[in-house]
Amino acid sequence: MAAKFSLQAAEDFLSFVNASPTPFHAVKSAKERLEKAGFKQIKERDSWAPTIQPGGKYYLTRNGSSIVAFAIGKQWKAGNPIGMIGAHTDSPCLRIKPVSKRQSDGFLQVACETYGGGLWHTWFDRDLSIAGRAMVRTKDGKIEQRLVKVERPILRIPTLAIHLDRQENFQFNKETQLFPIAGLVQAELNRQGKTEESKDDDKKDSTFEPLATPYQRHHSYIVEIIAEEAGADPNDVLDFEIVLYDTQKSVIGGLNNELIFSPRLDNLMMSYCSVEGLIKSLSSSSSLDKDSTIRLIALFDHEEIGSQTAQGADSNLLPAVIRRLSVLPGSESSNSDKSYDKIEADTATAYEQTLSTSFLISADMAHSVHPNYPAKYEAQHRPEMNKGTVIKVNANARYATNSPGVVLLQEAARRAKPASSGLSKQGVPLQLFVVRNDSSCGSTIGPMLSAAMGARTLDLGNPQLSMHSIRETGGAHDVEHAVNLFDSFFENFEELEKNIVVD
Repeated sequence: MAAKFSLQAAEDFLSFVNASPTPFHAVKSAKERLEKAGFKQIKERDSWAPTIQPGGKYYLTRNGSSIVAFAIGKQWKAGNPIGMIGAHTDSPCLRIKPVSKRQSDGFLQVACETYGGGLWHTWFDRDLSIAGRAMVRTKDGKIEQRLVKVERPILRIPTLAIHLDRQENFQFNKETQLFPIAGLVQAELNRQGKTEESKDDDKKDSTFEPLATPYQRHHSYIVEIIAEEAGADPNDVLDFEIVLYDTQKSVIGGLNNELIFSPRLDNLMMSYCSVEGLIKSLSSSSSLDKDSTIRLIALFDHEEIGSQTAQGADSNLLPAVIRRLSVLPGSESSNSDKSYDKIEADTATAYEQTLSTSFLISADMAHSVHPNYPAKYEAQHRPEMNKGTVIKVNANARYATNSPGVVLLQEAARRAKPASSGLSKQGVPLQLFVVRNDSSCGSTIGPMLSAAMGARTLDLGNPQLSMHSIRETGGAHDVEHAVNLFDSFFENFEELEKNIVVD
């Protein structure tokens, strides 16, 4: 009889990804877990001096789609190291255009933009719905963000019957044929109690609006569904950022429940593992008592489109947070008011000192070897699912990994709690990956952050198949592998940082 392995981590990940069809929802899911673990929210716009202190746990968000969380060791002093894990919250998808109302040949259609480098052919013939955020006017006149997630399928991108176009290779135009239908014109007229002749008889509001209203730019029922999900009157929905997502839930699969079939594995799996690894490293009430470092995770938006936005990894988000933390006085500081406006002379270079001793793990999913395309992989670098997290290496610095980082991570893996998969009786396994010389290579947030901050950096990720497809495949046991690895990294970083020095 086959051995029974715990799937608790994998099943918990399923709940995370199923609740997170957009970066906004992923940040919400992360916040809920962090708050349950005792983290307190702070804001970039506020002074942190009266709030943060050694021994505390905090998080902040930017744009509602990126989040940074950290726990401060009780022995922290200005200029000390920070152990960091960075991941991203976004995945390739289709986003509703600012003016999306279309109809053709009796069908209602919704115009969309492609976001990122998706395998767009996988979006055909899927049961799609919508999710994102709406900007809503409240009763007191303020404008607030509200999240939207419509559970039922309302959109579909139909393929053309093979009888009408016998293509050997499926090809399509992304502007004219990657085009969702939302229903039939006649059915919508019936819902509204109108006829084809009277459909344009609505009286137009004489109030001046600089832009056409959402009602004018989108199908009215789409606006009403968004308003219902946002708990608002349709007329109070001022604008929205809405994407399409597959309503099919993430599931455990494979003959022995060893696989995960899911959307957005890239990169919600590593986002989840980062959050859970940080929380797990703090599970003991005394976890921070003797720690002189800061344990930090940063989940960024917009990695799939280059990261050059205010909430992307190529922004000032992480450097700005580190700058403010680097000068935080220790608990024994004589600076009684702990004001950042009164930095002591020896902390004038605290930011640079912190960066030079810190370490960043750039956590982004990796490629598993594909049994149907074995020639696409380098002969001795063929990562397999459920055999551990993959260290990604590239001589041309598409990944930021170098030897000192490999040594540090390997020691963290050696000290990690073994996964319940039983693959290793001590520690967690690791794998190595490089691309073939005749192959292109993707990149991550690792190189850009290591260049911007000068901090030591390593790229890694769990292996998966079908990256950027609407449905991807990963290893069920690799979730626990990565969580335990990240837990060990945070718990042992202070000691390892001191012993692995390369100036």
